[in-house]
Amino acid sequence: MNYARAVWLRLLATVLFALMGLCVRKAALDGAAVGQTVFWRSFMAIPPILLYMAWRRSLPRALKTRNPAGHALRSGFGCFSMFLGFTALAHLPLTLATALSFLAPLMSVPAAMVLLGEKPRSSVVALTALGFGGVALMLLSPAPETGFSPVETPQGVLIGVLAGLAGAGFTVMAMIQVRDLTRTESPSTIAFYFSAFCALAGAATALRGDWPSFDGPTLWWLMAAGILGGMAQISMTEALARAPVSALAAFEYVAMIWALGFDVFVFGQVPGWMKLLGAAVIVAAAASAGALNARARAGAVDSSGRTH
Repeated sequence: MNYARAVWLRLLATVLFALMGLCVRKAALDGAAVGQTVFWRSFMAIPPILLYMAWRRSLPRALKTRNPAGHALRSGFGCFSMFLGFTALAHLPLTLATALSFLAPLMSVPAAMVLLGEKPRSSVVALTALGFGGVALMLLSPAPETGFSPVETPQGVLIGVLAGLAGAGFTVMAMIQVRDLTRTESPSTIAFYFSAFCALAGAATALRGDWPSFDGPTLWWLMAAGILGGMAQISMTEALARAPVSALAAFEYVAMIWALGFDVFVFGQVPGWMKLLGAAVIVAAAASAGALNARARAGAVDSSGRTH
C-alpha cells in the first residue's frame, strides 16, 4: 500500500470538503433554501462519480446493486445528515459547524452502548463526555462576544448547534450502514446512489415553493458545492483504498484549519474565545478517542496474530 499517496489524497479530500462547505455557506448567506442546496450539492456530484466509475472501467457494472434496501437506508440517514449539516452551515461559521461534525465518532460510543450492548473503556467514555462539554461551551458563550454577522442571532446559533448535533447523530447511523454495505457494494456504487437519493429528496422540497430564483454567483456557488463534494468523495475513496481508516483518521482534523481560515479571510469572522475553546475541546476529544480506538484495534490484531 502506498501510504504517502493515501495521505495526500486524504488531505486533498479534506481541502475539497472544506471548499464545499465554503460554497454552501456562501449560498446560504445569499438566501438559498436548504433543500435547494441539498439538490445542487447532490445532483452536481453525480457527473464526477460517473467519470470516476468510467476511469476505473466499472461502468455499467458499478450501477448494479445486490442490496437496494441497504442503499435506501444508508441514503436516508445520510440525507437527513446533509439537510441538518447544511442547516448548521446556514446559521454558524464554518469553524463551529465543522467542529460539530466531529461529534459523530463520539456519538457512536453511547449508540454502541445502547444499541449493541458494548462496554467501552472508561477513558473513551470520559472523552465522549468532554466532547459534549465542548458543545456546552459553544452554547453558553455570551451573545455579545460571538463576532458573528447579523444573520447569526442567538436563536440562529441555537438552531445551528442543535442541527449540527442531530446531523452528527444521523452521520453515525449512516456510517454504520455504510460498513454493512461495503461487504457487497463498491464505494463508488454507494456514493452514486446516495447522491441520486439526496438529489431527489432535495428536488422534492421545491414543491413547497420556497426556492428563491438565482442566477450569477449564487448559482455558481451551488453548482460548485456539488462538483467539489463529488470530487471529495472520489479522493476519499482512493485514499481509503491505499491505507486503513485508522492510519488516515488524524488528517481529518486539518479541516478545522481550513474552516477557520475561510471564516477569517473570506467572511471576516472570528468566533468568540469561548466558542473557539469549545470547538477545540470537541476536536481534541474526537482525535483522542479515535487514537485510543485505533490503538485498541491494533492491539487486538496483534494479540490475535500471536495466538495463531
